[in-house]
Amino acid sequence: MPVFTRDNISLHYLDEGEGRPLLFLHEFGGDSRTWEEQVDFFANRAAERRRCLVLSARGYPPSDVPQNAENYGWRENLADALGLLEHLGIETADVVGLSMGAYIALLMAIEAPQIISSAVCASIGSGAHPPTRQAFIADARGSAEQILATGQVPAEAMAKAPNRIQLWHKNRAAWQRFCDHLAEHPAVGAAHTLARVQAERPGLHDFSDQLGALGVPVFILAGDEDEPCLDASLWLKRQMPLSGLKLYARAGHLLNLEEPDSFHADIVWFHQMISSGQWYKRDATVFASMFQDSTDSS
Repeated sequence: MPVFTRDNISLHYLDEGEGRPLLFLHEFGGDSRTWEEQVDFFANRAAERRRCLVLSARGYPPSDVPQNAENYGWRENLADALGLLEHLGIETADVVGLSMGAYIALLMAIEAPQIISSAVCASIGSGAHPPTRQAFIADARGSAEQILATGQVPAEAMAKAPNRIQLWHKNRAAWQRFCDHLAEHPAVGAAHTLARVQAERPGLHDFSDQLGALGVPVFILAGDEDEPCLDASLWLKRQMPLSGLKLYARAGHLLNLEEPDSFHADIVWFHQMISSGQWYKRDATVFASMFQDSTDSS
């Protein structure tokens, strides 16, 4: 894998295929290998082949795993993702993120709308819903302390969580690969990512004004059994006039692994809708009646 350096930290990335750039950003429990099926499809099999980029976040080998907690944070992850595009001289790109990666994808659209053409935000919003936010922060910090104390990530327990067990039911081999890869994560990287990225990132509601004015098309994907993300996903749909929302039935957090064919088809459809001019802003009229206002002459 090629590499670039930012803040004296070596960051690895995959660069495969040709065509319009498509950047993939992984979740906390995944890594660059999470996107293998998506890279294979979009770089080699899709009707419109794409140049697929996959960034390994700091703390996730083969990128560097800093020992100092000060080297981690959501701002650092955002700057790393934008830094990769700058390093490659890419002027515009579409971005696809899952969970932690979806959060960064959305912030990329806010921070750099001149670069980000569209964003697919899958399984976004853990810890963002106000009633459960403090519990999420406490759990992230407590889990980080436990990982540092034991020196290992509790991979099987995490992979069998209520919003991840769906993959186990659907594809036992894919679940085992996910669990094995998760067990390989360096404890220090996982702990600092939990404590400094997950626990300290602002809630999505803090970006309410920016999201309401966002001019970048956003496609929100959520599993209907991914309880931590459901309310946040619906709130995002309501907040962003240029967004769409799809719920996957009987699905959890790992959408791209659980339903890869549907995941690919939805991304292709989204990009086709944009290119054909059919992805337009939602009507700003507040719903008051199923009948059009009789005074409306349109």
